[in-house]
Amino acid sequence: MTLTQALQQSAHILSVNGIEDSYIEARMLLGHITKLSPVQIYTQTEQTLSQEQERSLHELIERRLRREPTAYIVNHREFYGIDFYVDSRVLIPRPETELLVDTAIEFSKSSTHLPNPLLIADIGTGCGAIAISLALNLPQSKIYATDVSYSALEVARLNCEHHKVTRQVTLLQGNLLEPVPEPVDLIVANLPYVRNSELENLSPEITRFEPRAAINGGKNGLTYIPQLLEQAEEKTSPRGCLLLEIGQNQEKEVIHLIHRRLNKVSFGFISDLNGINRVVKIGF
Repeated sequence: MTLTQALQQSAHILSVNGIEDSYIEARMLLGHITKLSPVQIYTQTEQTLSQEQERSLHELIERRLRREPTAYIVNHREFYGIDFYVDSRVLIPRPETELLVDTAIEFSKSSTHLPNPLLIADIGTGCGAIAISLALNLPQSKIYATDVSYSALEVARLNCEHHKVTRQVTLLQGNLLEPVPEPVDLIVANLPYVRNSELENLSPEITRFEPRAAINGGKNGLTYIPQLLEQAEEKTSPRGCLLLEIGQNQEKEVIHLIHRRLNKVSFGFISDLNGINRVVKIGF
């Protein structure tokens, strides 16, 4: 079987079984077993697969048909133009979270009143995507990355080692800001914000395979926010900032929580490309 035949056949199987973007997914699976880049797959069309490679591709297709996310199958996800190792111990980084990184970098570069190096805390770091993206783009910064899950921190450690930021990023196990040893200039948090009532409406890829604790935000999707806001008041430097990713239509509840939990802060919302208020920016 040639590369072209394998790609077309795999994409067809995925498509008729309801997998969206079937050609992209098939190309990723084929690239994983052949170690070829997308360009090589499309240009080396007559290259043939070995019997072992054909068997491996069939096994990967079967896993994908059981709705296992491709990112877990190939142990890879690109985020902010950076390659990250992922597996079922961590949430798969989403493109919408790149807005959080963009906003953090913009704040860091424009805040000349803050010390250098800038102290940053990434709360609920998961695979470390946010912390490492910030470390690579803000090489003078010092970052604390926390997670309540030890197994998630193991994945984050692998990614920190791969991207050579272990001196810049300190991994800490604990609840939200509790393990952070000092006030920081910037807090970045992508906490679970899916409402209980919405969980079963999510795709099987999410509900069957991704860690529920990294998704479930409780009854209103904001279970962890009140405690984070309370902790942030004492863990944020003067004129520091908290950036928080939220879900669709959660603005009113977030505003209510800010008014109840914080004193003398300014805040606003930053929308994504779809016009959804995705990031809350709170200035202390």
